[in-house]
Amino acid sequence: MTPRAWLILLAALTALRLIVAAIVPLAPDEAYYWLWSRHLQPGYFDDSPLIAWWIRIGTSVFGSSMLGIRLLSPISAAIGSLLLWRAGEDLFPARNAGLMAAVLLNATLLLNAGAIITTPDTPLLLFWTATLAAVARWHATADDRWWLAAGIAAGLALDAKYTGLLILVAIGLWLLTTPAGRAALARPLPWLGLALSFVVFAPVILWNADHGWASFAKQGGRSAHLDLAGAPGHLAGLIGSQIGLVTPGVIVLMTIGLWSALRRRSPAGDLVALTVLVPGAVFAEHILSGAVQPNWPAIMIPGAALAAAGAAPGITRRFITPAAALGAAMSALVYAQAIAAPLPLPVARDPTALQLAGWRGLATALGALARAHHVDTIGAVDYGLVAELGHDASRHLAVVGIGARWQYFARPRLRVGQTLLLIAPVYLPTPVAPRFTRIVFLGTMARRRAGAAIRSYNVFEVTFMGHAQSAIMRAAR
Repeated sequence: MTPRAWLILLAALTALRLIVAAIVPLAPDEAYYWLWSRHLQPGYFDDSPLIAWWIRIGTSVFGSSMLGIRLLSPISAAIGSLLLWRAGEDLFPARNAGLMAAVLLNATLLLNAGAIITTPDTPLLLFWTATLAAVARWHATADDRWWLAAGIAAGLALDAKYTGLLILVAIGLWLLTTPAGRAALARPLPWLGLALSFVVFAPVILWNADHGWASFAKQGGRSAHLDLAGAPGHLAGLIGSQIGLVTPGVIVLMTIGLWSALRRRSPAGDLVALTVLVPGAVFAEHILSGAVQPNWPAIMIPGAALAAAGAAPGITRRFITPAAALGAAMSALVYAQAIAAPLPLPVARDPTALQLAGWRGLATALGALARAHHVDTIGAVDYGLVAELGHDASRHLAVVGIGARWQYFARPRLRVGQTLLLIAPVYLPTPVAPRFTRIVFLGTMARRRAGAAIRSYNVFEVTFMGHAQSAIMRAAR
């Protein structure tokens, strides 16, 4: 593929992703981060705050529509692809590695899903790649000013998600283990770049300091308890999910490329290998404590794509077309299923239904029930329910989050004695005192796609007694 043909294809892909992003309903996590964007802060209980500002940029252009919330996702996927292309040319200049790496990246289902679904992984992947590209530019030019760009990009990766720290670890190890890197550490600009990364991240640190280190403790506590008996299952789940999300042909090429980089050893190969191995080691350690979420290894893909294209160019060039074609076909099928559900999968086993379908209908039904009972407030403990209702419920209803995580939002609290409708998945226990009194079961309603029930929810009319943290995330209008 020529560079001109690739640029045309990337533009067409970006246009397609924008269209799909405007059509597919919001997933609960996206709606949750949209709530963040309505209440901007330098930190949040669950993770770094950049995704909130990311979404606010899009909604300032297109409002709180699906396209507004997701606007920067397809655009950042395109920019990240260009940066990866540049990094490949700088690290492996005689092998056409940049173009092949960008094609492999865009063939993965993980990127194609992330290019229409907005989560912290979206800006993380962009700024992770930008950091890698800046270091690659330094490798090609020996111009220490690129360390300043790398530091800013790494700081923004940290602002996107705390795992952004791993790019700094990988680069630090690379500098310590290569002659040119050790020489660079004797000069000031690499250190200044590192300082800049923490200056960019400083507001998040200060927010945590003001809130009992809540967010750091939540994320850092994921590996606090060993689960050795479950480790084989967690490992099998991780391997299976990555074969599907990276797609079979692409993951084989990336594995061969990583092996070649480790076997042949070069400064460029060592750099890309470390950006895969460092997060890989962290995720391997996490398997001893619990499951690794399928999206977490996304940060390994840029380095793995560069390894395939730069360290094993012959085999990658030979098999890239069928590997990319398979990845594109799998991604197209997932897009189609999310939009129109052409595959006759049971909704309880269809990930697109479980995540995306039926939220607006549920919100409409709940709004009708609230009007019938003359209640103007609805609430939930489950963050996904709060977020989806905050986006889709009638504007005449206030939406309230109840539970510990909501105390970290600078929002008004529920009044003691206030009546509200409380909605909860049927698998959760019935609400009890002391949080609530006068608990009246009103019935069960379901989230549906094409008439089939996806998940059922119990609805109660309750009186709030003030023995729980709460936040009014959206006021009635």
